[in-house]
Amino acid sequence: MTPLDSRLREGAVRIPSGCAIAAIMDRSGARHDGSDIVKAIELMHDRSNGLGGGFAAYGIYPAYRELYAFHVMYESRDARAEVEAYLDTYFMCEKQERIPTEPVASIKNPPDLWRYFVAPHTMRLNMSGVDEAEYVMRHVVRINKSVDGAFVASSGKDMGAFKGVGYPEDIGAFYRLDEYRAWAWTAHGRFPTNTPGWWGGAHPFTLLNWSVVHNGEVSSYDANRRYVEQFGYSCELQTDTEVITYLFDLLCRRDGLSPEMAAHIMTAPSWDAIDRMPAEDAAFETALRTVYASALVNGPFSVILGSEEGILAINDRLKLRALMAGEKGSMVYLASEQAAIEAVCPDAENIRPIEGGEPFVVQLDEVARRQNDHDVWSRPRHAPLAHETGVLPRREEGRGL
Repeated sequence: MTPLDSRLREGAVRIPSGCAIAAIMDRSGARHDGSDIVKAIELMHDRSNGLGGGFAAYGIYPAYRELYAFHVMYESRDARAEVEAYLDTYFMCEKQERIPTEPVASIKNPPDLWRYFVAPHTMRLNMSGVDEAEYVMRHVVRINKSVDGAFVASSGKDMGAFKGVGYPEDIGAFYRLDEYRAWAWTAHGRFPTNTPGWWGGAHPFTLLNWSVVHNGEVSSYDANRRYVEQFGYSCELQTDTEVITYLFDLLCRRDGLSPEMAAHIMTAPSWDAIDRMPAEDAAFETALRTVYASALVNGPFSVILGSEEGILAINDRLKLRALMAGEKGSMVYLASEQAAIEAVCPDAENIRPIEGGEPFVVQLDEVARRQNDHDVWSRPRHAPLAHETGVLPRREEGRGL
């Protein structure tokens, strides 16, 4: 028997709070290389276990900004041949090439990584009866569901996901992220709790221009999965982060809600809290919870959502996962730990935690200016919530939801 004095006690071993997430964005739209985001996520090395790391970058393909950039992972030549034949049928390809990589000793057996800059085939798009985004989404889902040994890691415009099995700093070196320039970067270091490490299963999860990095565990996964699969999504990877990505696409792109409202639906107040609200607010919250009951996300989580407009961060209502924010000039920083922000910006200002259930939104200055010029805040799709935090312009008094 182990002597009592030699047994481990509380505090003798540090068990990190699973996973690390981070983001860096320049609101002015100026682009920066990937060295800072790699440095930030590397500082949180102990939060991951080498079974997954990844990055999403926005603004990296200005020469092809009007085309969809498909990043595809292949496990066999047959899979590549099948996907390329499929793309030739439904899309017009401007350019295709292997994604540049650098050998890294710790990165073992990577898949064959390709990227394709495509536009929907005009005739097939017109015959499909859906808009361009829906057309692309359906084909991405079909490839991921039907082609064995192939996975579309990202499919947005002027953005891309770079992910795999390994520590995030090694994944960053493998993909040569210092050679890319983006106005927004997100990052993830993975500590899987109920799924194995696999290249496609690393974060971020993406669809079109949405990307999600996530720390936590969603206990409502089955209910959320069944809900999105009613609308044509296929959760092939069977992970909670994948379903969060599809929820944002469903609520925002299809239902026309703002990302802030989508985040609010996912972190809706409890029925007890609604009962204590004024009648008008209670009626509104009751309607949301009734209509979108299966979109409520339960469990401990912190999430960073990327899009063509900027980034959004959200914690669960009880704030069971840490997420910090800081600013310096036009730069905004987010990370699971304050030290990761200070590692890349020692003089960061306004460092504070993201509050539970309250979306923190950062928009490109150009996007915010365009929306203000067109007075879109007065319309339900764009009106921010009364409690939103961050740098999104607050709604003016008297403008309702």
